Amino acid sequence: MRITSSTLFALAAVLVAGLSPLSAQNLAPAYAQEARELAVHPQVAEALEIAEQLDAWSLDRLIELTEIPAPPFLEKARGQRFAELLNQFGADSVWTDPEGNVIGLRRGRGGERTIGFGGHLDTVFPEGTDVTVRQVGDTLFAPGIGDDTRGLVVVLTALRAMEDAGVETQDDVLFVGVVGEEGLGDLRGMKHLFREANEAPDVWIDVDGGGLSRLVTMGLGSVRYRITFSGPGGHSWGAFGLPNPAHAMSRAVRYFQDVADTLTRSGPRTSYNVGRIGGGTSVNSIPAETWMEVDMRSESPESLDRIEQVFLEAMNRALDEENQLRRTGPALTVDNRKVGDRPSGSLESSIPLIQRALATTEVFGVKGELARSSTDSNIPIALGVPAVTIGRGGVGGEGHSPGEWWINRDGYLAIQRALLLVVAEAGLANPIS
Repeated sequence: MRITSSTLFALAAVLVAGLSPLSAQNLAPAYAQEARELAVHPQVAEALEIAEQLDAWSLDRLIELTEIPAPPFLEKARGQRFAELLNQFGADSVWTDPEGNVIGLRRGRGGERTIGFGGHLDTVFPEGTDVTVRQVGDTLFAPGIGDDTRGLVVVLTALRAMEDAGVETQDDVLFVGVVGEEGLGDLRGMKHLFREANEAPDVWIDVDGGGLSRLVTMGLGSVRYRITFSGPGGHSWGAFGLPNPAHAMSRAVRYFQDVADTLTRSGPRTSYNVGRIGGGTSVNSIPAETWMEVDMRSESPESLDRIEQVFLEAMNRALDEENQLRRTGPALTVDNRKVGDRPSGSLESSIPLIQRALATTEVFGVKGELARSSTDSNIPIALGVPAVTIGRGGVGGEGHSPGEWWINRDGYLAIQRALLLVVAEAGLANPIS
């Protein structure tokens, strides 16, 4: 649905008739009406039109930011440019917090709350990855172009459109580039933002994932481990009989999967994955060290605790059995280091933020679907703070792979929806002239 002046007149007619253009499940009529009224407010309508007019500018910013590498824990360069853009296009003050989050404050008219609105700065790709954007027809190819560089652009364009249209809010709004969402970042940016309850945003609106319909209101919990089996190492012939870390790790994976398979075939959806392995020096050397990185996820905190316990028991069983086989030398050791802990949780669909997310999505003729995922919103959701993750729009695919792509197919709609949701939640301060 294109938000133009003619569309706004149509929405106004629907509003007067007291009808809803779409009957979204779980959506209270009062919030649907609020969203339609807000969409036809003169200054908000102007901001929505400006968001569409900024389409080419948004694409330029997407290419620019994508080509600034932002590997896990190395988001600083991209963060600096994001800060410059916040300063240039509407933030009243901009700073970088001790964890590296880049924050732009747009002051409200004196409301009592702070609304957080952000996307994550980091990509999943390691240092040295070629992030040059390649265009073929209407398709942009580059690692990280969608996840989540486009999310950052949604945040920036919404800020600029609000500023250009003179839209003011009652509550303060923080426009945030968050660090540490991907990989072993372990949501460190969000954990820092919400570490002190009296300093944290009262509401969080995140931009991550694609499309308009999917609204993440439930956090998918996960735990991640880096397991290291260590021993003396030696020549495969001359030192034969020493305990072998690679053999122990192989045994550990087998023991874990034997039980984990039974735990994940029924009940709350749960998964496990050995994602990376390494170690050793040569084919004819007993390795002094082998390691692996393991991810476990579940919709249920209890199921996640259960599979984590099974995992740790398998590591210790494998260690004990490999040490029983040694003929010479010192015993192996194992380091079970937890490197990721993302909490799960869920929010009632009746809370105002989720109602407004459904309602502002309905304005664009799309039925919102409440979903579960692992995003920056996990942290506030687990704390009981109202939070939702909305999509970045357009069409994309091959996320977390070198062939990631994104097409600007009505991409401005996601920016318009985000802007409408932020203003709805922060409260419009502009009087109707």
